[in-house]
Amino acid sequence: MLLHLESYGQGEPVLILHGLFGSCDNWQTVSRHLSDSYRVVAADLRNHGRSPHSDVMDLQVMTKDILEVLQAEGLSQTHLIGHSLGGKTAMQFALEHPDRLLKLIVVDIAPHAYEPRHNDLFSALRRLDLAMFSDRRPLEQALEPAIPDLATRRLLLKNLARDPAGKFFWRIGLNELWENYPNLNVAVTGSSPFTGSALFIRGEHSDYLSEEDFPGIRVLFPHAEFTTIPGAGHLPHTENAADFLRVVRSFLENSERGL
Repeated sequence: MLLHLESYGQGEPVLILHGLFGSCDNWQTVSRHLSDSYRVVAADLRNHGRSPHSDVMDLQVMTKDILEVLQAEGLSQTHLIGHSLGGKTAMQFALEHPDRLLKLIVVDIAPHAYEPRHNDLFSALRRLDLAMFSDRRPLEQALEPAIPDLATRRLLLKNLARDPAGKFFWRIGLNELWENYPNLNVAVTGSSPFTGSALFIRGEHSDYLSEEDFPGIRVLFPHAEFTTIPGAGHLPHTENAADFLRVVRSFLENSERGL
């Protein structure tokens, strides 16, 4: 499956993978800042953004999607940045195709299996009758009881688009994501560790990645480095973009593969 891509700048390649319910649009600020030194390619994962929908979705098939991106873009190797679900995909890709990576950056996610934590969110989105709405403000209000945080509601509603008649529809494959959600919570696996450079970034106030996860991460990524973005939660690239970009640039510029 050929994913939708947005490209910026020139230089060493950096491929960016967003998280669940996200899109490459959420990474425009980071992509544009890095594009002064790198060729940045931001992808929409399958069932997200402008990429095709599919009834099949798991870490292995998404890893194949990333391999197809590299082949389509003529890239023998790339730096790889993945957030949340994109981070799990990036880790799986690193374990299966280590020769295709320069450096790996994983944002606020660990390789272990997770208990489902988006069921209520899925339920709220799937209950919406989009035909009843003509603008976004009432949609924000309809989601408020289930999703109190306004920033989260607005992030989710970025997945809405309008058809030629002006009617709302989900750009994401909402039903496909729900049906495959158990496949997305499984652990990352590999027959041998990734021995290249890897940086794991977590938000100070996020519970997705904790210090207790570090030993398990080093089993699969023995040269992993860890850093925390102050004042940020699960979205450190937007909640503290300045520190996030500083950390990413320092790692890409100074860390040597395999050390």
